[in-house]
Amino acid sequence: MIRFFLTLFVALPLLAAAQAKIGVVNSVEIFNTMPEKVAADTLMKHRSSKSKAELHRIQNEFNNKFADYQEVASDAATPEAIKERRIQELHTLDKDIQAFQQSEQKALDDYRAQLVNPILDRIQKAIEEVSEEMSLDIVFDTAKTPVAYTGPYTEDITPRVKARLAKK
Repeated sequence: MIRFFLTLFVALPLLAAAQAKIGVVNSVEIFNTMPEKVAADTLMKHRSSKSKAELHRIQNEFNNKFADYQEVASDAATPEAIKERRIQELHTLDKDIQAFQQSEQKALDDYRAQLVNPILDRIQKAIEEVSEEMSLDIVFDTAKTPVAYTGPYTEDITPRVKARLAKK
């Protein structure tokens, strides 16, 4: 009797899964074909180039101050207080460079999210709409979840999602 219930306990989920309609989609492939992605990439490159230019300017300032310090440090007549003051300036500038890099990286990440999230939302909505139209129970995103095998009954909805997004 216990064996019967164990068999039933194991078999019922398998029977239920056999009835599920499964689909797969590649959201990265869809994302890479979106015209909005090209525009977002252009805006990100522009913003990134401004950040790099500012970082380059700050690093040049550091390099110039370091060269000045080397001249001062090599002069035996320069008082230690001046040398230490120059070292403190270099440390402060180095900390400023690191702080700028961290804050600018966060700003770039936030800007990218601001540009990309609406695109990803549109893709997700289209995936949901196509899945509902096709009465799919489960859809795996092959770009995010590795799928070892898809059988002949699995629907690849990527082309339909692309078509849906192209219409909008």
